[in-house]
Amino acid sequence: MKESNDQSSADSQKNNTRPVWNNRSALVAIVTSFAVGLLASLALRDDAPLVERRLGEEKQQVRIKWRVPIAFSTNLPALGDNIVYVSETLEKASNGRVILDVFEPGMLIPPFSITEGVRDGKTSAGYTWLGYDQGRIPATPLISAVPFGMEPWEYTAWYYEGEGKLLTEKLYRSHNIHPILCGLVGPETAGWFKFKVETLDDIRGLKIRFAGLGGKVMEKLGASVTMLPGGEIFQALEKGAIDATEFSLPAVDQTLGFHKIAKFNYFPGWHQTFTASHLVINSDVWSALTSNDQALIEMACTAGVTRNLAKAEAIQGAVIEGFPAQGVTPVKFSNTVLRQLQRVTLEVLEEEARKDADFDRI
Repeated sequence: MKESNDQSSADSQKNNTRPVWNNRSALVAIVTSFAVGLLASLALRDDAPLVERRLGEEKQQVRIKWRVPIAFSTNLPALGDNIVYVSETLEKASNGRVILDVFEPGMLIPPFSITEGVRDGKTSAGYTWLGYDQGRIPATPLISAVPFGMEPWEYTAWYYEGEGKLLTEKLYRSHNIHPILCGLVGPETAGWFKFKVETLDDIRGLKIRFAGLGGKVMEKLGASVTMLPGGEIFQALEKGAIDATEFSLPAVDQTLGFHKIAKFNYFPGWHQTFTASHLVINSDVWSALTSNDQALIEMACTAGVTRNLAKAEAIQGAVIEGFPAQGVTPVKFSNTVLRQLQRVTLEVLEEEARKDADFDRI
């Protein structure tokens, strides 16, 4: 009797087990069939490759958001607001995927230390005038602003169609920086002075804010030259720390208020016939970008160069016409003074070329 009951229990367990196994098998079969059917239907559709390609593109599209310290305040027309145009253009063109988060001067990195911050990876990118690196990289003024140098259109011809771009990239390669020409304005004025300068002898002993190679020319003429960020110049003039200053275009200088203290504005801007600004990107960061994103950033910067120069030229006339109402006297250097300045400039260029191979080559 016990043996019969055991047999009956075993048969019952077999009968109870079979349905569970069959249900699982059926579920697996259904899922497999559905997956195969779905893949087959995609394969038969004309847009299946498009779906796959779009999925692949989405995987490659990495959102870019860089903190970008700048050397010039965005409230300065042409000189400072160009990076805003470039940033907005990139954001629109990329549908919000590429963002340059602009930081005003000093908020993230001191204005004169932007390239060092980018080099060291403190920030991915920056926007600046490369001539500020003259103390560390002597050749940088040659790609930023040269006394008695090229006009803006000549500079762009050299930069884009000549050796300019390649030489600039090579100059910064060892500093872990990829520079992109991203802004350009025309000749500055020759400076704002508290008193008239009749001859070069009047420059001797002068306390003046001057940048780049023009500053070296002034030093050679006996001036005491200092370098100050744009935001500190007005106070230096007001307190008498300096007697004169150069900085930028009349529209920019008026925004900073130089005309309120220094009433003589000299022309032409012999020391800075063009002013080039660059977007500088950490080389490792740049190399990690796709070629598509690199091309997009370069295109936005090229547009920035064109729009920047156009705006800079467009807004100067009205400012100069308003000089009399501001009590400002525009003064043109005589040809004699200009020839003397050019002679000293050539001496400075030759001296710098003898000291630095990159300077000599460029």
